[in-house]
Amino acid sequence: MSEELNPHLRLLLGPGPSPVHPRILKAMSTHVVGHLDPDFLSVMDDCQVMLRDLFNTENQVTFPVSGTGSAAMEASVCNIVEPGDKAIICVNGVFGGRMSDVASRYGADVVTVEAPWGQPIDPGDVKAALDANPDAVMVGLVHAETSTGVLQPMEEIGAMCREHGALLLLDCVTSLGGVPVELDKWGVEVAYSGTQKCLACPPGVAPVTFSERALGKVRERKSKVTSWYFDVSMVEKYWGNERVYHHTGPISMNYAIREALRIIFDEGLEARFARHALASKALQAGVEALGLSMFAQEGARTPTLNTVALKDGMDDGAVRKSLLNDFNIEIGGGLGAVAGKIWRVGMMGHGATQANVVYLLSALEVIFSKLGYITRTGDGVGAATQVYADAAS
Repeated sequence: MSEELNPHLRLLLGPGPSPVHPRILKAMSTHVVGHLDPDFLSVMDDCQVMLRDLFNTENQVTFPVSGTGSAAMEASVCNIVEPGDKAIICVNGVFGGRMSDVASRYGADVVTVEAPWGQPIDPGDVKAALDANPDAVMVGLVHAETSTGVLQPMEEIGAMCREHGALLLLDCVTSLGGVPVELDKWGVEVAYSGTQKCLACPPGVAPVTFSERALGKVRERKSKVTSWYFDVSMVEKYWGNERVYHHTGPISMNYAIREALRIIFDEGLEARFARHALASKALQAGVEALGLSMFAQEGARTPTLNTVALKDGMDDGAVRKSLLNDFNIEIGGGLGAVAGKIWRVGMMGHGATQANVVYLLSALEVIFSKLGYITRTGDGVGAATQVYADAAS
């Protein structure tokens, strides 16, 4: 017989999952009821109300998909795209590329708008693509690109899409709950996120939202949505007033996201966003004091996912292995074109704290000293501590 499950207690400071809040773990241990039980329907109602407030939208069709953030991406794309539709997808990292791949798998004629990794998409390039493709039905964009740490400015793009009659779809997986998300203000028609990033919740359900205009596109489709499981015209009847059975929802994970949302609003959005920004600022000061630099373009960095550029000669694997084995800290390596060249350090949700910033930097100082990358310790921790001291004064 296998031994009792006993995974290491890690400090999760990678690109996700992030540290889970104890209140959420407690909520998940609540006894399970049926997926149409009145008590669970009340949980569903609470989730929808709070998700609308977090997304800053009036969209009635707003709910957590049963699946991870990738499931929410697929649910968003497959409902909007029909075979032969033209879709403009913005790609400046891995997850823009994934959105493009998903759209093409559902038969879209994909036009990509690209920017170098580490830089945001130029709104002028989006406008040029819309002008050249007036029949495009959607524009897909990643708000916080998890592979590069770029936070995309959103002020101009929604109006462009509306002028051209295209639906704007936004990936909010690494932004929701950590930085402001203003869907209605930005003109976003479809958006999705995940729970395992800034919501400080285990992976397993994933918020999505559809505007009435987007739902109009779904209802006017010439063919059925290819995915039965993600067909929003059916799933919305389970989450809406009709409460028609569609599938057995993950009861305990919905308990989890409900508690995660309660924690967010207990803290307050402005305070939460400020906490994430301060943790990121302190981390950046610390790594720069250790002689490293940030990868994402200054002025376009998401505080939730910090990308640190390695210096020539640094052993990416040796440092991350020591962090994991000697300090029980997990950070992420680079993906794709930047594999081995950057680290991805999450400051998300319950993990975005002064204690975690200082512990990570002190661990890096020990490792760097051992590997000969620095000749003295204390500079990184000191720089980060000063940021917090200045903020408190």
